[in-house]
Amino acid sequence: MSVRNYPRSVRTLGVVAAAGLAVLVAGSVIASADSEAVTLRLGYFPNVTHAPAIVGVDSGAFQEALGPNVTLETATFNAGTEAIEALFGEAIDATFIGPNPAINGFAETNGEILRIVAGSTSGGASLVVSEDITDGAQLAGTTIASPALGGTQDVALRAWLADNGLETDLSGGGDVEIINQANGDTLTAFQEGDIAGAWVPEPWATRLVLEGGGHVLVDERDLWPAGEFVTTHLIVATEFLEEHPDVIKNLLVGLVDTIDTIGEDPAAAQAVTNDGIEALTENRLADETIAGAWEHLHFTVDPIASSLQESADDAIAVDLLEPVELDGIDDLTLLNEVLAARGDEPVAGL
Repeated sequence: MSVRNYPRSVRTLGVVAAAGLAVLVAGSVIASADSEAVTLRLGYFPNVTHAPAIVGVDSGAFQEALGPNVTLETATFNAGTEAIEALFGEAIDATFIGPNPAINGFAETNGEILRIVAGSTSGGASLVVSEDITDGAQLAGTTIASPALGGTQDVALRAWLADNGLETDLSGGGDVEIINQANGDTLTAFQEGDIAGAWVPEPWATRLVLEGGGHVLVDERDLWPAGEFVTTHLIVATEFLEEHPDVIKNLLVGLVDTIDTIGEDPAAAQAVTNDGIEALTENRLADETIAGAWEHLHFTVDPIASSLQESADDAIAVDLLEPVELDGIDDLTLLNEVLAARGDEPVAGL
């Protein structure tokens, strides 16, 4: 199955210089062990939470790190379920994705199809509600949106409601009705008063505040130790990882250096991210929106494995996942080799 069979944006990239952001690949790029050219098909979302992917692609940092023997093709997705379907269908080799779709894909294939090879983003998800709602108890009898059933924000919403004594079910019943819809539709529904709020990733949480007149009832960072939880990480098809470890190691060099560059010049990174989102969606975020969303994000290659396990436990508790053993889902060997070459501390997985 070709990635071009999917109705989404696909681009083949060479070395591209993104205006306003020069990314220097400082890591130890290794020569490809493959005698023939390799194509790496990489997925990501046109969201601020995927900024390292957008910047890495559009600045040319990923392609530069991969080297001339590797062609980088990209595909964009609207939800993690779509990205996992593409990975299952062998339409992509790797993708940036949220934790719960990765957990679901790992569980559905008995741990065979994918591995987490790096983190990317922490934070950047909130429950935004109308101004008249100031307490969780007031959500009883209301309708709240999340992007996709079983997705990362959907699980977080259901778990938080359960912790606050509010029941939900998978058919929209219970004390709070949960509907799953595209984030753009959620903004419209919130503006029109059809829903009381939504648990959404950035930049949509900020847009619900700035454009919808809502306020943040729950910043998900407040629910996690030190405010750190995985929002986006990088997964790779196990077969591709085993066949082309050199390609993935070089991709990780590009990712580490891209995250460094984002930290060094956030304003330039925001501009590149916004340019990328506009190119993919034909919609540009207001400067106020992307700046506001950026404040809620922390970009890191640490996959924050403890939060992944908690996300799985939450999904099990709200009947969205059967009990699953996650040992083996992380393969951070290549990432830690890249970090060691830079003199950085290793990161731990499950």
